[in-house]
Amino acid sequence: MASTIRVRATSSGETTEVQALIQHPMDSGFVKDAKGEIIPPHFIQQLTFEYEGKNVFTADWGGGVSKDPYVKFAFKGGKKGDELKISWVDNKGATDTTTAKIQ
Repeated sequence: MASTIRVRATSSGETTEVQALIQHPMDSGFVKDAKGEIIPPHFIQQLTFEYEGKNVFTADWGGGVSKDPYVKFAFKGGKKGDELKISWVDNKGATDTTTAKIQ
C-alpha cells in the first residue's frame, strides 16, 4: 500500500522547509452521514517529524483538524540528501510512516 503522506523538504542555507500533505478522513465524531447517523471519530492523534533521530516537529491533534491536513514548517539544520522521517498515529491505532530526502 502506498503511503498516505506526501512530503517535500528543501534545504536553503541553515534552515530546511518542510511541506506535508496527509490523506486521512479526520472525522470529528460530531458529523452525521446521509442517513442521519453519527460518523464515529477517526482522526490523527500525533504527527511526528524526525531528523537524525531527534523530533523537529510534533503535533498533538484532535477532531478539530480538517480532512487531508497540510502542514508547513521550517527547522534549523538539514542538508541536501539527508533523510527526514514522518509518522502519524490515529485514534483507532492505525499508523503510517515514510521518509523523504531533503532537496
